[in-house]
Amino acid sequence: MGFAVARWLSAVDPEPWVVETSGSTGRPKRVLLPRRSVLASVEASARRLGASGQWLLALPESYVAGLQVVCRSLVAGHDPVRLDDHPSLAAAAEAMTGEHRFVSLVPTQLHRLLETDAEVLAGFHTVLLGGGPIDRALRERAAGAGVHVVATYGSAETAGGCVYDGLPLDGVALAIGADGRVRISGPTLFAGYDGDPDLTAEVLVDGWFLTSDAGRLDEDGRLQVLGRLDDVVVSGGVNVPAPAVAARLREHPSVASAEVLGVPDEEWGNRLVAFVVSTEGDLTLDAVRAWVGEAHPRSWAPRQLVVLDEIPLLPNGKPDRLTLRGLA
Repeated sequence: MGFAVARWLSAVDPEPWVVETSGSTGRPKRVLLPRRSVLASVEASARRLGASGQWLLALPESYVAGLQVVCRSLVAGHDPVRLDDHPSLAAAAEAMTGEHRFVSLVPTQLHRLLETDAEVLAGFHTVLLGGGPIDRALRERAAGAGVHVVATYGSAETAGGCVYDGLPLDGVALAIGADGRVRISGPTLFAGYDGDPDLTAEVLVDGWFLTSDAGRLDEDGRLQVLGRLDDVVVSGGVNVPAPAVAARLREHPSVASAEVLGVPDEEWGNRLVAFVVSTEGDLTLDAVRAWVGEAHPRSWAPRQLVVLDEIPLLPNGKPDRLTLRGLA
């Protein structure tokens, strides 16, 4: 893959790179990424981080986050080091020769590596963290271990992360539509969906990419992603933001990880289902409902609890929402 990317980056007039989305909510889309968009992202990222260097590849390069790791490393003059080629993070880091070392992770990976390799992570210039909601407690743990984390937001359609710690990269513009939808424009945008001009026309409007996420801008102009627009579950006539409920569950002392989804229900229209990995075996639905009700309206409390050994993940580290719905 590294050789193929290098050849693509150096070609005179390459065809757009085709990157599939994760398909976490349905059929994957084939995103057409021109070289100019990828390079714009690479250059803007390096400017924001204040350095470039060698990257550790800890994500599948078939997805945009992994592709960008390969591109950033090659543009900086270094072959990326593949984590899977080494027995441990420490061994992979030892094989890196660049003055500055970088890595992109998803929250699940960071959580696990802080347990086993916090000192090694602290030796990296920056850990880019994306691919899903990031709990404040996880960032605090990383900071306490001396690990420099930058939270990213983006998608295959934006050539990867284009918003760092809530602020857009140079050249990227953010806006919130009247419907609360996050909109993005700038040089990192994709060219369209392969073989799907109708969907392309729906989401690429007047130079803006209309994402599937709801968000708001705080008083400092930082983006706060509230979750996917379809993550608002209408249950019993009440709009329930599932990501907010999941974040509350992750604060429970007996919950190691959690996801929340809505599934069709004859009585409620949709019922809110909590999927949790518990550190204690006696976690009950009543306890979960009470915990959520202490911080949010009682109507937001889940109506079903599914206790798992682990949250099923896609190859890119994101929760497998289709599998979770099947488990409900």
